[in-house]
Amino acid sequence: MSRIDPFERVRRLRRAADARGTGESAGRVPPGQSLTHKFPVLTYGPTPRVSTEDWRLRVFGLVEAEREWDWPGFLALPMETQTVDIHCVTRWSKLDTTWTGVPFTELLKQAPPRPEADHVLIHCHGGYTTNMRLDEMREPGVMVAHRYEGQPLEREHGGPARLLVPKLYLWKSAKWVSGFELVRGNPPGFWERHGYHMHGDPWAEERFG
Repeated sequence: MSRIDPFERVRRLRRAADARGTGESAGRVPPGQSLTHKFPVLTYGPTPRVSTEDWRLRVFGLVEAEREWDWPGFLALPMETQTVDIHCVTRWSKLDTTWTGVPFTELLKQAPPRPEADHVLIHCHGGYTTNMRLDEMREPGVMVAHRYEGQPLEREHGGPARLLVPKLYLWKSAKWVSGFELVRGNPPGFWERHGYHMHGDPWAEERFG
């Protein structure tokens, strides 16, 4: 995969700066958020070290057939690239971020949900979990991302692969993802058990439950 055109990178930075200066970003930045050009690293606990040789991704639970991919198998799946805005519950937003990965719907094609499944519990290396509605996981834009701005995803940002759910606060975009457990009901994940909202819509400021 080629690098992002450096001139395009400059154009994006200028657009973001212009938006911040003129108020043109008002329709893209949720309430209570501030724009940043940086990509802050916020992680609870130590940063896992997961090599691509050891990496595995499972879809299990209430599925017709469980599936597991190693790194070469994952890279062989259909890929998409998208440019989206991201929003952290700690009140920063970053515009025009570009990611490449496997749409979650591609995983479900090989591990179809059983009819009673309505939620997904996301599991990660290091023990982190978070919860999502299955219907929202099926939406366009939800992917297991392994490249950011044309480059392999850095370990500090969830590399070798992380979940990306652009429409929700970034804690739902779980880093170092290792598995998707399809379930019935809505079990809380790590931050949800510690007071964060069960859903996490930035436009509704669903920060805390």
